[in-house]
Formats: sequence, structure tokens, C-alpha cells
Amino acid sequence: MARPLIGISSYGRAGERQTFSLPCEYVDVVRLAGGVPVVLPAVEGEIPELLDVIDALILPGGGDVDPAHYGGVRHDANYGISSERDGFELALARAALARRDLPILCVCRGMQLLNVALGGDLVSHIPDRYGDKIAHRHPELKPVVHPVRIDPKSRIGSILGVTELTVQSVHHQAVGRLGTGLRAVAWSDDGVIEAVESDNHRLLMAVQWHPELGALGDERQRRLFEALVKNQAVARAPARAVS
Repeated sequence: MARPLIGISSYGRAGERQTFSLPCEYVDVVRLAGGVPVVLPAVEGEIPELLDVIDALILPGGGDVDPAHYGGVRHDANYGISSERDGFELALARAALARRDLPILCVCRGMQLLNVALGGDLVSHIPDRYGDKIAHRHPELKPVVHPVRIDPKSRIGSILGVTELTVQSVHHQAVGRLGTGLRAVAWSDDGVIEAVESDNHRLLMAVQWHPELGALGDERQRRLFEALVKNQAVARAPARAVS
């Protein structure tokens, strides 16, 4: 049986000699979970062809989504905005969502982008609404550790097998008004939504924290990636099997 191809969208163009980059943890954990990672460069176009090839999709972290996409305004804390990446990933997300059997995992920015793609909006800067009771990122954009509580009746809660989890976060924005079909299933102690999911798709889950940072050493965090691989491996691998 062929291993499933897991598409992972890249970060936008950056650097003196511009590159499409992706933190190695995403690649490593997909391989560990039994999938074959396929990095998708953040360029507009070719989306139907991409989705025809992959068996599941990961929308990873990165810079902020331009507030123009959800009726917001620029904030002094905004960083890493890429119009090309926004355009690519919004189109990719919407096309992927139209394929209800395609498993999707969204991480950090990916969760925010999913919410925007479904008509929701974002909290421009967490301290402005929730205060600084919980730090969600280090001032130098490094991860911080904090607990989240998880709805035990949720799909994500079932996959993780816990109702509380210590996670690593690197974000200053958060999901605001939920997009169509999404429901919140995890929260930090300050009330920030930490995970969403939907029953309208075979497997659609999104987390605000970075499970890839702990997944290599924490079997619970790895379960999200294993669920992504397992769901599609069962459903579509026979179509690509070689006799």
C-alpha cells in the first residue's frame, strides 16, 4: 500500500535570495506519522492539480493574515504579511474545503486562515482584548508554554485522549467570530480559542498551538498528525496501490 502524500503549504517568499521555506518539524513529524510530506510553494495557481495529487493537507504557521481579508485594520504588531501567500492559501483552503473527504489540519496561522476562509474574523492583538494574563508568545517570537483545556466530546479531544494539555504557542492574534460550520473545542485560561473543528468534513481540525514542536517527543501531540495520515491512508491509498 502506497503511503499517503501529505501536502504542506510553504511560507511566503523571503530572504536576500528569495526562498519558499518551511520549518523542518512539519516534515519530520509527517514522516514519523507514516506519511510522505509534499511541500506546496505559496504561489497562486495550480491549486486543482495540487489537490488532485495529495491525500491530506496541512496549513502551517507563519506571519499574519492581512486584515483586509476579514474587514479588519492593520495593527502595529502585524508582521510577516504576504499578499501572495494569503491569496494562495485562501484559495487552497476554500478549494480543499469543497472536497469534504480531504482531511485537513491547520496550525496557528493555518487555523486563523481557515477561520477567515469560512467568513470569520480575527482578534488583531490578543493583549488588546484578553490582557496579558497568559503569554502566547515570547517578545522575540519564540514559543511559550501554557495549558489549554479541551472539550472531551470533541474530535480533537478524542484524538488527543486528554481534557488538558500543555502546549507551545507563538502567536499574538486569535480567532474572533467563528467562520461558518466551525465550533470552538479548546481554550486557554484567558478565554482565547485554542482549537476549532467541523462536522461538515471527514476530518477538519485546527489548533492555535504548535503540535509539531512537541510531536517528535510527545506521543499525544503526534496523534493529530497520525490521525491525518490514518484517515486518508484508509480512504484513498487503494486507488494508488501498485499491483
